Amino acid sequence: MLPSAGPSAGQPSARRFDLAIVGGGLAGASLAAALSTSPLSIALVESAPPPVRPEGWDARIYAVSPANAAFLGKIGAWEHLAHARIAPIAAMRVFGDLGGELGFSAFETGVSELGWILESSLIACELWEGIKRQANLTRFCPASPEALEIRPEAATLTLTGGERLSARLVVGADGRDSWVRAQTGLKAVTTCYGEKGVVANFTTEQPHRGIAWQWFREDGVLAYLPLPGERISIVWSTPDEHADALCALSPAALAERVAQAGGHVLGRLTTITPATAFPLRLIRVPEIVQHRLALVGDAGHGIHPLSGHGVNLGFQDARILAELLLKTPAWQDIGAERFLMRYARARKEEILLMQRTTDALRRLFRAGTLAFPLLRNAGLALANRVSPLKNLLARYALGAL
Repeated sequence: MLPSAGPSAGQPSARRFDLAIVGGGLAGASLAAALSTSPLSIALVESAPPPVRPEGWDARIYAVSPANAAFLGKIGAWEHLAHARIAPIAAMRVFGDLGGELGFSAFETGVSELGWILESSLIACELWEGIKRQANLTRFCPASPEALEIRPEAATLTLTGGERLSARLVVGADGRDSWVRAQTGLKAVTTCYGEKGVVANFTTEQPHRGIAWQWFREDGVLAYLPLPGERISIVWSTPDEHADALCALSPAALAERVAQAGGHVLGRLTTITPATAFPLRLIRVPEIVQHRLALVGDAGHGIHPLSGHGVNLGFQDARILAELLLKTPAWQDIGAERFLMRYARARKEEILLMQRTTDALRRLFRAGTLAFPLLRNAGLALANRVSPLKNLLARYALGAL
């Protein structure tokens, strides 16, 4: 039984829950779904449900690692996805700007797929549909938090309509500009890259055969990611000015520019969705827990998209926190900082490794001196010939480090 937080004079009494999740995006919704069999009472606060699935193809896509496909399967989401809209990654080919090349395949790595490419909206809508039917969960949507008070015995969330929720644990799953994180004073060190990620979808003249391509170029990092059929999605991480110029191009000019940048490896491209762009930031949050509070997903970290592991880190946050809560006896205080430190310790190494690796790669391929291009391209060529190093990089691509 949750201890009462005790309403102040003139305030309505708070509805009591064991867990309150602020944010119903991929990390928050997957955490809620992973706790569907637990005895915990859960509140989920979200400003708006996922938008209706587009008739065509969503330009915002994710590369889901095998480990996270297994997690989505365990919580009952993966098997309900429209698999005709999911493309397996059979191989990856990475190119430097002076001829360096690295390639590996699922077969060489000993797995059936290196990962899967699927639309953001496809996962979001399926997770949301699943939690609608969840018996131990109450959705507050549309709703936004207005105030957060953390007391020794419980945390109290006040929503914009005046409703109050009391919980033993509040989880901030509300994205990079997390309101929860800001309210609790957890520091976020943000590095703005001065770059944007440009995303768009195209049809291809030649089949992609499940290959993901990536080019480290002077104007940024360009990735071709396979979609079902003869289609690809691109992510071009590039300086702000160049990103804005790409987004201003006509569909035909954009397709030609993207095809040219990729060496026409898939022949002529035709634009399916217009280019859109989002700013790129590295976000370090030294402490992701405190008394009565934990952060998951982008609220607790942000990395450069060149690795494609941002969403995978968020799913692993949800998986590990859920496993910890599922194993917890009823007498345990799930909001105690000492208890939550187990989650923080379990996530620290992977988050730091991915942040440092992606940031170092981004810096290496943005360095302007002649020595760096020679070094990095030689490094790609060497890694392609040395099996242990190549296998290590394959594991990094799989999100298995």
